[in-house]
Amino acid sequence: MARSNEVVASLLQEYADLISITGGDAFRARTYEKAARGVAGHGADLSTLDAEGLAQIPGVGRSIADKIIEHRADGRIAALEELRAKVPAGVRELMDIPGLGPAKAMTLYHELGVASVDELLHAIDAGRLSGLRGFGARTAENIRHGIDVLRQGGGRVLISTALETAEAVVAALKQVPGCVDCAYAGSLRRHRDSIGDVDVLAAAADSAPLMAAFRELPLVGEVIASGPTKTSIRTTTGLQVDLRVVPAESWGAALQYFTGSKAHNIRVRELAVRQGLKLSEYGLFRAEDDELIVSRTEEEVYQRLGLPWIPPTLREDRGEVAAARDGTLPELVTEADLKGDLHTHTDLTDGVATLAQMIAAARERGYRYYAVTDHAKNMAMQRMTDAKMLAQRRRLRELAEPGRMALLHGTELNIDPVGAVDWDADFLAGFDLCVASVHSHFTQTPAELTARFVAACENPYVNIIGHPTTRQIGGRPGVEPDWDAVFDAAAATGTALEVNSFPDRLDLPDELIWRARGRGAKFAIDSDAHSTVHLANLRFGVGIAQRGWLTPADVINTWPLTRLRKFIADKRRHA
Repeated sequence: MARSNEVVASLLQEYADLISITGGDAFRARTYEKAARGVAGHGADLSTLDAEGLAQIPGVGRSIADKIIEHRADGRIAALEELRAKVPAGVRELMDIPGLGPAKAMTLYHELGVASVDELLHAIDAGRLSGLRGFGARTAENIRHGIDVLRQGGGRVLISTALETAEAVVAALKQVPGCVDCAYAGSLRRHRDSIGDVDVLAAAADSAPLMAAFRELPLVGEVIASGPTKTSIRTTTGLQVDLRVVPAESWGAALQYFTGSKAHNIRVRELAVRQGLKLSEYGLFRAEDDELIVSRTEEEVYQRLGLPWIPPTLREDRGEVAAARDGTLPELVTEADLKGDLHTHTDLTDGVATLAQMIAAARERGYRYYAVTDHAKNMAMQRMTDAKMLAQRRRLRELAEPGRMALLHGTELNIDPVGAVDWDADFLAGFDLCVASVHSHFTQTPAELTARFVAACENPYVNIIGHPTTRQIGGRPGVEPDWDAVFDAAAATGTALEVNSFPDRLDLPDELIWRARGRGAKFAIDSDAHSTVHLANLRFGVGIAQRGWLTPADVINTWPLTRLRKFIADKRRHA
């Protein structure tokens, strides 16, 4: 159940894409893209704003405000409908393929008559793309890979979308008389990076009132199936939500079972069998006579099996049961451990909030330190200059308040195809810290990508590698260097690897975090905020970091500022 901001931002971005694909004015398309970012990042819900309030959103002028009001009144935008009518539905479908984009989609339609994903696959197989300018053999294979990514992600949503829906459902059901407890479970509770459907568990003596209330929620678009123990609905946005109701005495066993993962549950059941026990969603029983032993809480279930409670984010059968048995489970990093945010943006580049607004929002979160890291000059569309960056630094110093949150002036550098970054050593030395990220040339060979990352790690002024795989979940696949070589370079040079908390990135992914930690790398859990509301995305980064078994000691922005500064200074000594 997305906020109206996300719904409208998606429509404005679609409008921008359709302007591009129909050959409209490029400046107008960029105007709508900027408005989409402003709307998505605005703190207030659009449904509460009048025309004057809408006009305060960065990038939203009178014409766009009118379209937002039109959508609120009619549920549609006439101008968008007109543009949709000009572009075949299949071509709009092609635009969803990672790495394709509006211009190439329209070329395929005009030159080859391709108007669906299946037709595009047939064209690639028949070699029909080879005669088109800009569609060489590597491009064709990249498109094929993009189609695979699109289809693998079909039906899955970002964790932020799933969590918003789950929290709304749980909050509503907890108000139903007779509800003893209610929580979400499944892959969402384990903080998977994308979610297929949402599992909600409730405890009550009588399931009927809960099931009725669930079916009548405003977010329900369709009731798929309904019974006394399980009801499944599809929301108005297409997300499936399953509700199961169990007796209160079975709550702990059911929560453990329906949280999963399947592989973790098999491992735990094997442990129960070796002890002459049986474990199911109803409880832990003695095998010989089916006598119930424990079931009320998860802690009791794990304890009776000789284990401490295992955090849901670890329940993937990656050795967590053995670690629990041996007393070596990690003390996982939590959001409360984070003392600051080291990767954020303002409206000096592609953010939508001012420097002062971002700093004020960070102070409200109680940080000890906070870094502003706007884009560097080699991304031409950001229009950064040396003078602008130095002016921002002076303003940042003016906004500092002695004894309060320390303000760090940084930048997000661009790692070019050979591993170099935007500025020379003299200019870089003026920053408190530097994030460096890959923003282009994603199709380099693994060897080229490896050398590129290693070179960036070896730069004494690069402190954090931002969103290392460059992936966008459900959109762009990640790059594929020799990750172990990159992790070794990061560990050897004192370069942290980012866990980017943006819901469509969550980058590094948990499997790579786990590998990098094993090779001695350090990490930074950052929001990559482009608005004040994005600062709260850290909860998603923490979840994926926990899945990678990270502890506070592994994460540089859990450290006191003095230790963080020493980490940065130690690397710069090699300059």
